[in-house]
Amino acid sequence: MSNSSFDQVVVAGVGMIPFAKPGASENFDVMGARAATLALADAGLDYADIQQAVVGYVYGDSTCGQMALYRVGMSGIPVSNVNNNCATGSTALFLARQALASGDVDCVLVLGFEQMRPGAIGAVFADRPGPFDRFDEVSKAITGQPDLPPALRYFGGAGLRHMEKYGTTLEDFAAIRAKASRHAVHNPNAVFRNEVSRDDVLNSPVLWPGVMTRLMACPPTCGAAAAVLVSPAFAKKHGIDTTVRIVAQSMTTDRPATFASNDMMQLVGYGLSQSASHQVYESAGVGPDDIDVAELHDCFAHNELISYEALGLCPEGGAQQFIADGDNTYGGKVVTNPSGGLLSKGHPLGATGLAQCHELVSQLRGTAEHRQVAGARLALQHNLGLGGACVVTLYQRVDPA
Repeated sequence: MSNSSFDQVVVAGVGMIPFAKPGASENFDVMGARAATLALADAGLDYADIQQAVVGYVYGDSTCGQMALYRVGMSGIPVSNVNNNCATGSTALFLARQALASGDVDCVLVLGFEQMRPGAIGAVFADRPGPFDRFDEVSKAITGQPDLPPALRYFGGAGLRHMEKYGTTLEDFAAIRAKASRHAVHNPNAVFRNEVSRDDVLNSPVLWPGVMTRLMACPPTCGAAAAVLVSPAFAKKHGIDTTVRIVAQSMTTDRPATFASNDMMQLVGYGLSQSASHQVYESAGVGPDDIDVAELHDCFAHNELISYEALGLCPEGGAQQFIADGDNTYGGKVVTNPSGGLLSKGHPLGATGLAQCHELVSQLRGTAEHRQVAGARLALQHNLGLGGACVVTLYQRVDPA
């Protein structure tokens, strides 16, 4: 893909509602309509201006996207529904960006929402083969932990692999969680805004001895977020702010090495993240050292740590030093998850990728208030869904000529 196609995509508006614990939120259609309305208002547009919509969610019946958007308007436009596990929101963003880059449309609304239940994520259709059957088989064989909940086994196993390979400690994962809480204190949309220390994290209930405590895992969350993408010509015609653009984007899925490598880090998407980020850097003509701020997929503190290396933010095996030097927070090399990330902001699966977009657009506009990363011009988004898919998106601040 050429850079010229990406130059045609402006993030005109973003919207997000405060995330909530299961049982404390509105229904999905109300949340989705609220987020979409906020994004339209931010862009200064009416629903009648939207030419196409892409809606993402994981736990919902078919055409839930229409149900949410019909609360905003019923204009007859194409509405597509997307489910790509935890990468659903950014997959919807990827498809919307592709539609704009094709030239077929000039204005697309992207919406993501989720109304989750308490507790660990489980299968809905138990009467048929599941998309995680192979992941379960391989992860149980590698970890020897068949009784752990799948997500805990996957990402805890990946963290354990990093510990065995590079000497990473439980304290390193705890430091990531504590950092997330410090960032979330300033985010009014985060579900958890209380600051916790590294010791608080270490002393929380043990989920896997020596590998994970409860505070190292993100909570099930309900919420919604949205974005409006437009072409530069449409933006000029409607007087839309063109400050933030998507300048590169890549989506990857699994290769044989995911299962054949017998490596838990590969099983949870290390290779997907590495490949997608390399494609993005090459397309944009930049490197990881150029990134000012990033929203990473920290469903577990363990995944944030291995993602530092997969995305090239530090060398392979260098995550422990990266954390110790404070290079993952304000004053360091790249501020990671200024929103508080999935660990503190919450993780409503379909909304997560668009909540990341919301944060990074705010950062590049300079409107993130107490979370603001000074002088941010390049922002990286990393959204991972097992099963699997990974979307990496690069946003750039483009000042008026």
